[in-house]
Amino acid sequence: MATVRPFSAFRPPHVLAPVVASPPYDVINTAEARALAEGNAHSFLHVSRPEIDLPEGVDEHADEVYARGAENLTDLIAHGSLVQDPEPHLYLYAQKMGAHRQIGVVGCASVAEYERDVIKKHEKTRADKEDDRTRHIETLAAHDEPVFLTYRADAEIDRLIAEASTGMPPIYDFTTADGVEHRLWVLGREATAALEERFMAVPALYVADGHHRSAAAARVHRKLRGDGREHDVFLAVVFPHDQMQILPYNRVVRDREGRGTEALLAALKERLDVSPAESGEAASPRGPKAFGIYLGGQWYTARVRQGSYDTADPVASLDCSICQDQLLGPIFGVEDPRRDKHVDFVGGIRGIKELERRVDSGEMTLAVHLYPTQIAELFAVSDAGLLMPPKSTWFEPKLRSGLFVHAF
Repeated sequence: MATVRPFSAFRPPHVLAPVVASPPYDVINTAEARALAEGNAHSFLHVSRPEIDLPEGVDEHADEVYARGAENLTDLIAHGSLVQDPEPHLYLYAQKMGAHRQIGVVGCASVAEYERDVIKKHEKTRADKEDDRTRHIETLAAHDEPVFLTYRADAEIDRLIAEASTGMPPIYDFTTADGVEHRLWVLGREATAALEERFMAVPALYVADGHHRSAAAARVHRKLRGDGREHDVFLAVVFPHDQMQILPYNRVVRDREGRGTEALLAALKERLDVSPAESGEAASPRGPKAFGIYLGGQWYTARVRQGSYDTADPVASLDCSICQDQLLGPIFGVEDPRRDKHVDFVGGIRGIKELERRVDSGEMTLAVHLYPTQIAELFAVSDAGLLMPPKSTWFEPKLRSGLFVHAF
């Protein structure tokens, strides 16, 4: 069974929702956050990126940063930018990005189920990022940004969501600067109870995005267990798998040996079937087991050879694993992509031009455009109790922060 528990959210009045809502903390850097929040005292970035209210150059992991985040959350509540619902609810959160639409249930997921793998993971967390989120959550005494969960779609849950979302107007309905439409519904007692009960028939939830937040929430609960507060759960939005949109998570790499284009092409051709492409669009993979390669101002299509990977292994057969095993590792010496400074990761939302820019600038030597990981692959890896390589999935649209906060 899966727990999706109602809670009394702190959320903005509807007139403030568009100015409170902000991108997630981990998709923008400090400078971008500072620019986005400039002149906007309501922005949730003052909580999720509190270093923007301290002098430039401050260490984002300094004690004063975490303390400032808690102070800013208190201020948003005190000034009415966030107001707590008087009783627990489940909520619906819908997003529309171009032709893609997704609608999920906002509630609290169970730490105990996370620890028992009823909530399944597919990514190994980094200790430093987990430490950061643990301090952030504990200092705030709140889960301020939701974990993005998915599940195998259930027809009855689909029916309940459709009935609730068409039966009343949303309390929020706005479009952000990136063109994504956001809507939120507060569910009444009957709809909340029906969804809560139906989720108990769902055998497993899966972490799509937010491995560090969920791991940190579990750590906070273990540390504070027994103090009577509601940290045995964490904030989540739960979407059915057939509404997930996964974009590629591309790679750029710098050659530590300083080799030229011809030498690198020769190394690539020893392992992959490489041919020139007319453009980045033409090189973009149309299916699995192919890469677009940008090197020396030219795009290439690179196809993986049959028999060069283990088709029975759900991790080894991922395109991002093959990229690591056949390209980044043996050709560029990248053994640990989590820590090697010669490789970086570029979310697919940034497009082909960003890959070209990183190489043409001389910062990087080569870019790899991957075919996106499929949701069935995520399920296969998670169900097997295995882990994907880092940066295997990029989900879009991203959940906006500040529309609902779970305090404990």
